[in-house]
Amino acid sequence: MAETDKDDLISIIEEEDRTDDIPESLPLMPVRDVVIFTDMLLPLFIGREKSVRAVERAVSKDGYLMLATQKDPGLEDPGPDEIYTIGTVGRILRMLKLPDGRLKALVQGVAKARVVSYLRKKSWFRVKIEELTEPVTDILDLETEALMRNVREYSERILALRGELSGEVSTILESIDEPGKLADLVASNLRLKIDEAQQVLEVIDPVGRLAMVNDMLSREVELSTMQAKIQSDVREEISKNQRDYFLREQMRAIHKELGEFDEKAQELEEYTKKIRKAKMPKEADKEAKKQLKRLEQMHPDAGESSIIRTYLDWLVEMPWNKSTKDMLDIRHAKKILDKDHYGLDKVKDRILEYLSVRKLNPKMKGPILCFVGPPGVGKTSLGRSIAAAMKRKFVRISLGGIRDEAEIRGHRRTYIGALPGRILQGLKQCGKNNPIFMMDEIDKVGSDFRGDPSAALLEALDPEQNFEFSDHYLNLAFDLSKVMFILTANVTDTIPSALLDRMELIPLSGYTEEEKKIIAEMHLIPRQLKENGLKSRQISLSPGALHQIITEYTSEAGLRNLEREIGTLCRKVARKIAEKEKGPFPITKGNLHKYLGIAEYYPEMDQEDSQVGLSTGLAWTQAGGEVLYIEASLINGKGELIVTGQLGEVMQESARAALTYTRANLTFFGLEENILENLDIHIHVPAGAIPKDGPSAGIAMGIALISALTGRPVSKYVAMTGEITLRGRVLPIGGLKEKAMGALRGGIRTVIIPEKNKKELSEIPGNVKRKIRFVPVKHMDEVLPVALEEE
Repeated sequence: MAETDKDDLISIIEEEDRTDDIPESLPLMPVRDVVIFTDMLLPLFIGREKSVRAVERAVSKDGYLMLATQKDPGLEDPGPDEIYTIGTVGRILRMLKLPDGRLKALVQGVAKARVVSYLRKKSWFRVKIEELTEPVTDILDLETEALMRNVREYSERILALRGELSGEVSTILESIDEPGKLADLVASNLRLKIDEAQQVLEVIDPVGRLAMVNDMLSREVELSTMQAKIQSDVREEISKNQRDYFLREQMRAIHKELGEFDEKAQELEEYTKKIRKAKMPKEADKEAKKQLKRLEQMHPDAGESSIIRTYLDWLVEMPWNKSTKDMLDIRHAKKILDKDHYGLDKVKDRILEYLSVRKLNPKMKGPILCFVGPPGVGKTSLGRSIAAAMKRKFVRISLGGIRDEAEIRGHRRTYIGALPGRILQGLKQCGKNNPIFMMDEIDKVGSDFRGDPSAALLEALDPEQNFEFSDHYLNLAFDLSKVMFILTANVTDTIPSALLDRMELIPLSGYTEEEKKIIAEMHLIPRQLKENGLKSRQISLSPGALHQIITEYTSEAGLRNLEREIGTLCRKVARKIAEKEKGPFPITKGNLHKYLGIAEYYPEMDQEDSQVGLSTGLAWTQAGGEVLYIEASLINGKGELIVTGQLGEVMQESARAALTYTRANLTFFGLEENILENLDIHIHVPAGAIPKDGPSAGIAMGIALISALTGRPVSKYVAMTGEITLRGRVLPIGGLKEKAMGALRGGIRTVIIPEKNKKELSEIPGNVKRKIRFVPVKHMDEVLPVALEEE
């Protein structure tokens, strides 16, 4: 062989000329991404400093090098623990030093060996090895021959599936008659994972190694067969699509020659007309034309074409410039509102004010109203009446239980089945951009990991922002400023403050007995007669019976239970008529129980006589105002205070404040100063199973306690509401209107209220003020003569 420069090329004597035995210690080079088997010939690029030195040491000696695979290919400088112990002794046949300092070596596996110990670890590895000798099998049994034949057939099948089978390969496979060499040859060309190839290498028994390779070949045949099937199916699908496209193009050409219209061209023309007819804003029109152009360039059967069609349908069907002309006849609107609803003057006045301003300023923005009140007072039906009075479309959605922001803002078009939010869906459904849009149960909106719907409502319900409301699906600004939003809620406590700030609150407190009677006669009874197929001559309801239903069979601020009871009466009569009983059927106070059963409520009988230590308070609930009884008893003890009835912290503090006030004024009440030293005070608020809390029971607790100490009974016709301080001052409370109506239902004749709530008496209906005497007080001294009776 010709000599060359030593820095460029170093030639090692050919394999047939080397007959040296393998030394017991050799330089070790860790290799990655490959497991080297015996008789395997492959080129290696060596770049790591340790590996370069190990190769140079091997070349300078006898050309032998221990090749072991590292466990983690990503390690740049593996230690002894990161290198497999079993590897292959390789012989360097040729080596070339590259200009960048790396080496290129042609290496052949010679023998399998195990690393016994590391003799050198710094700068390069030198190890002591133990050569692993395989058992020699001179005569092959039938099982081994069958296994070898199976491995050859599997190998040829895999190569055939890959398109790599040739006559030379088959000849090589047939020429190998040793099971170990056949296993090594096949394993080195099987594209195994590193850990699998290492497992094959570590099996010393050649037949066992061949059996392991056979199992791996079996799995690889299945994978290759499946891969070939998938590729064949893909080619067939591509061919089918190309064929379909070619046929469609031919059909298009034929239709063109015949003068017939192309379906796709017809569809595009229809969309063009719809876009022109929709009269969208500039940005929306630009986006619609852009998407139409994309659809034109897209194959009709492409998956994205249906998404673009759906998007274009939404764009052209949105009411960008379609409005309803308002009915601005104020008297006519008032007539419709009065016809549909009795009372509710404050709400009606607000609507008529809006119409009046709208008449003077047609460009004014729609208001954001929020009706707050207990269930059944007519919040939702009032919205329908407002729409009828203004001759606008009416849209209603319920927000109760909504937790996903996308319900308001919509989903982005990247998601399958994406749609706009509930607001734009409602506008598309009604076909106008200025409807009466009612959102029920705004106080019951939730939030979770999908977002906060109440935060998304901030933009929609803000007149300064909603003129360019952005929905995630359309991704275009839509003008909501013409929409009149009306929201409903039972309470305002659960509405976020930022959202509450954007709404004009209109409270609907409930109805008095007289109002319920009039509403029942005007609306509820005729409606139930119609729903149950009855005529007015077949059934009659006396005023006394109606009053008894209101007072003894229902106890609510609204009208739902009252309508249910009237419906029950109608059903009972309808059954009698169906059973051919002769009418008419008059319902009076005397026979009412035969239809409705035993009365559920006896409000005026709750407290038959005025009692010592029993006062009447007033509570506000979501269903309106209610009467609350407070009991105080004295028992032998050590002057402790016992509070029961599931009272919250605020009411417990009211009880302690009332006790402190009483103790500080014992001499004023004509009592001994040490009277409470040997007495425990027990304050109880029935019913015990219902949690209660609120800052308005202070004076009622104080009166019950003073009554128990002085022995003077509390008048059963007097109810009181107000908070007490340690010095006896009476502080203002909330919900006076609801509490007044609750007192009326409870048969109360006198209500003691804080002086600072006196201005709210103007909000209370006149018939309530005629039946109840309101006594404003500033101090507990003023409460005592009104609430306590003489002994």
